Order: sequence, then structure tokens, then C-alpha cells
Amino acid sequence: MVANQIDIIPDAEVDCVGLYCPMPIALTKEEIEKIQIGQILKVEADDPAAEEDIKRWAKRTGHEILKFEKEGTLLIFYIKRMK
Repeated sequence: MVANQIDIIPDAEVDCVGLYCPMPIALTKEEIEKIQIGQILKVEADDPAAEEDIKRWAKRTGHEILKFEKEGTLLIFYIKRMK
């Protein structure tokens, strides 16, 4: 990680590690509806399909992925609720 990079502080988190399609999407959708517009949801998953699935879901639903990280098999998304 770059030293001067701004860390994003999520308003809520959802842990999808160990869960497989369609659970990461289902839990992400459920959790994003619990936070306010403009707030940020952190999602952690290790299902390889989740990378494409969550990116596609965010685009389709109009939410913004502020940051995406891969740490080994762990996928970390920071999603801003837009509507």
C-alpha cells in the first residue's frame, strides 16, 4: 500500500469469506440497503467469482466501487451507496 494513500473508513462491513455465489451478492445487497446514501460498505469475500459479480452488480444498481483490493485470495471492496 502506498504510504500517502487515503484510507477509506467504511460505515458498515459484511464478511462473505467462505461463502459462494450467490451469497456474497445477496449479503452485499442486503447490507447496502441498511446504510444511508453516501455511506460506504466494506465487503470481504474469497469466492473468485465475487470479483466480477460484485463489480457487475454495483454497475447495474448504480453504486460506486471506491476501491478494490486483492490480498492473496481475499477480495476487498469499498462500495459507496449512491441511491
